[in-house]
Amino acid sequence: MTLTGRKPIVQCQIIRAPQAAVFEAWRDKDSLSVWMCPSPSISHASVDVDFRVGGRFTIVMHGEDQDYAHEGEYLEIDAPNRLVFSWISSFMPAGEQKTRVTVSLEPSGESATLLTLVHDELPAGESYDGHVEGWAEILRKFATVNDREE
Repeated sequence: MTLTGRKPIVQCQIIRAPQAAVFEAWRDKDSLSVWMCPSPSISHASVDVDFRVGGRFTIVMHGEDQDYAHEGEYLEIDAPNRLVFSWISSFMPAGEQKTRVTVSLEPSGESATLLTLVHDELPAGESYDGHVEGWAEILRKFATVNDREE
């Protein structure tokens, strides 16, 4: 259960890459700019990262007709196992407080990693539904970009 009692988004993805490499992809702004794009109409993202506890990030997803700004603060960094950050999205209704994303990584077989993403404290409705779809597409792109199986 979340702090606010709202239903969290939980999504999992197997990445065919070592855990340390998967974690590194979450801290590297060049990597983030490629896969932090939740739909085919978003070609890339501009990313600024201060990767430390208390550091902030900004991700601007560039769509065909509009840009979508996201920002947050790194709350916990436990390389290569876990990353927790706040998330403020332009997709959320005005006045909604920031939400929280937790990315957990664990080995899965010899050279793969199970990535579990939990997004807490989202308001119900269109914003919630959009984030369900957005994170699913982001994790699919993440796997495509970061899979190392030949």
